Amino acid sequence: MVENNGAIRTLSVDIGGSGVKVIVLDITGKGLTERARTETPQPAKSEPIIDAIVELAATQGEFHRVSVGFPGVVRNGVTQTAVNLDPDWIGFDLATALSKRLDKPVRVINDADMQGLGSISGKGVELVITLGTGFGSALFVDGKLVPNLEMGHHEFRKGETYEQQLGRATLEKVGEKKWNRRLERAIASLEHLFNYDYLYIGGGEAKKVDIKLPSNVKIIPNITGLLGGIALWKD
Repeated sequence: MVENNGAIRTLSVDIGGSGVKVIVLDITGKGLTERARTETPQPAKSEPIIDAIVELAATQGEFHRVSVGFPGVVRNGVTQTAVNLDPDWIGFDLATALSKRLDKPVRVINDADMQGLGSISGKGVELVITLGTGFGSALFVDGKLVPNLEMGHHEFRKGETYEQQLGRATLEKVGEKKWNRRLERAIASLEHLFNYDYLYIGGGEAKKVDIKLPSNVKIIPNITGLLGGIALWKD
């Protein structure tokens, strides 16, 4: 590892249900390379996805450490859930496996948590939701993460979860107009549930949001899911 200065380059990885993305960040979290993306292998098993990350990493030049956002619960680098990927991820030591392949230290966090780290102000109660293949969520209090919230798998309405009502498959099934009405209800529900100071909406489907948002709700670019990678090394 190089000295802790501006020379440190971090490979940031975002694993999604439809795409795997990477970028190299400098010590401040600024992108040093163009974002590279490939389709998520199907079936979305651990080894093919690691192969995809290694191939993408080879296009990014030099880096010294790796941050990974993963769509599920993560504890100590081990993926505990993977609703939108293959079940072989459950109990998989992603940090160790990827570190061996890339010969670099690796830290892994929930993908919505990483997107939040790239977006929040660090003041008050801030909630982040990601609209993509599924429905991700992250909660911060004065910049401190409450890890592995997984709000998406809790009941929202009509006996269905936030993810079932607002995931990509449902968007494609019911159309943007009805999906937006559901999102409007979800925002109202989450505001009463968390009494947040600010809500950030990200993910690949955030571009489909077409409702008038409250003044304390903001759409964030999908790239923040990668830019948050630098925060995993703040210690």
